[in-house]
Amino acid sequence: MKMKKFTSVRDVLDINGLVKEAIALKKSPFSAQGLGKNKTLGLIFLNPSLRTRLSSQKAAFNLGMNTMVMNIDKEGWALETSDGVIMDGTKVEHIKDAAAVMGQYFDVIGIRSFPGLIDRIEDYKEDVLNKFIKYSKIPLISLESATLHPLQSLADLITITENKPGKKRPKVVLTWAPHVKALPQAVANSFSEWMCRADIDFVITHPQGYELCPDFTEGASVSHNQDEALKNADFVYVKNWSGYNAYGKILSNDKGWMLTNKKMSITNNAKVMHCLPVRRGVELSDELIDGKNSLILQQANNRTYAAQVILKKILENL
Repeated sequence: MKMKKFTSVRDVLDINGLVKEAIALKKSPFSAQGLGKNKTLGLIFLNPSLRTRLSSQKAAFNLGMNTMVMNIDKEGWALETSDGVIMDGTKVEHIKDAAAVMGQYFDVIGIRSFPGLIDRIEDYKEDVLNKFIKYSKIPLISLESATLHPLQSLADLITITENKPGKKRPKVVLTWAPHVKALPQAVANSFSEWMCRADIDFVITHPQGYELCPDFTEGASVSHNQDEALKNADFVYVKNWSGYNAYGKILSNDKGWMLTNKKMSITNNAKVMHCLPVRRGVELSDELIDGKNSLILQQANNRTYAAQVILKKILENL
């Protein structure tokens, strides 16, 4: 499988093969260490990161790569992203120039850029991501964009595969959870599009009004009744997101949607998943985060091998 960019599940020809290869790398993380010799990964962050930054760096080290990291929102010039503008305001450098320069310094580039959650059309254009692809002219990995977080979703699928109950086709439920602020739809969108292509039964449950973009949910069942959705679930993925139709809005803060042991009693002894960071006692109860059925730390660990298998595929094509 030749890979020149990784921004979505659509960039993957064989997701089952990719997951198997990631699991093999997890067992032997230094087996392809020569592949990255004299190659440099640039990690460019327009927004904060913990797991994505550290796991991507570790993945690169495992493959023998050098890494360069820049928090461009704090350490770089203010970027202009619009074309054809007269730059006589506060923006100092145009994205086409910055991306072109980075393309000369790196062999592979990773970009993180969150949405503004004000203008849905603007956010869903993925302007920053697409301009880095266009002007850097090198392979690009999304470290989370305005609409998707594919490295997280790949790590999630690796985790589900490692914990599947025998040969049974598992039931996976994505449940909305309350939060104190409006969050992007990226993780929920991404998890949905990956699960819709996996060999699982997939259900999304959320209050009225929190429907996700239909581009990412084709094939999923949707329920506004959390209890009904949770019945016989094997995996429950907890995540908040803000409105898509009422874009960026908090439409409900019903604390009754927070997952607890009591709610989980109707599942098939389901495993609990969350991408982190998590607001304890708001999105998810301590008893579940720290409980024996929590896969949250395993998901975080698998972020390294998700990044590593993608980097390996790209390096094999350089």
